[in-house]
Amino acid sequence: MRAPRIYLAGPDVFRADPVAEGARLKALCAAHGLFGVYPLDQTPAPGLAGPALGAAIAQGNMHFIRGCDGVLANLTPFRGPSADAGTVFEVGFAVALGKPVAGWSADRRPYVARVGAGSRDADGMEIENFAMADNLMIVAPLLHPPLDDSAEAALVRLAAMLR
Repeated sequence: MRAPRIYLAGPDVFRADPVAEGARLKALCAAHGLFGVYPLDQTPAPGLAGPALGAAIAQGNMHFIRGCDGVLANLTPFRGPSADAGTVFEVGFAVALGKPVAGWSADRRPYVARVGAGSRDADGMEIENFAMADNLMIVAPLLHPPLDDSAEAALVRLAAMLR
């Protein structure tokens, strides 16, 4: 029987050491009897650049998600108070496909605490306050809201679900 395949979603591909982080996450998967699939595992066609390269990467990531049994998502705030937009898309895509998703965040404070005090932002827009670490449409569909505090904790939950 093959090990369940887990897509490793998150902004980790933007780190200074993205390959090393991918290797760490894949090793963590292997330690739990899972096979990690990292976005940088793909090799887009040579000669692509700009929008064509971006589209090829997006299609490759969606192909990976379709071929996986579940998703482990790093939903740590990225370039603002919320999770990385690309990771959020991947989570929604996986949920729409019926794949289980486990998420984790290094900052699990309620979203409202990261956005600011009060019930409205500087533009007068209401700040949602559901005592979740991010927007309800990101956190609520996960295997176990609230978010786990580490990749390993979320992976343990995902591994147990897939067995």
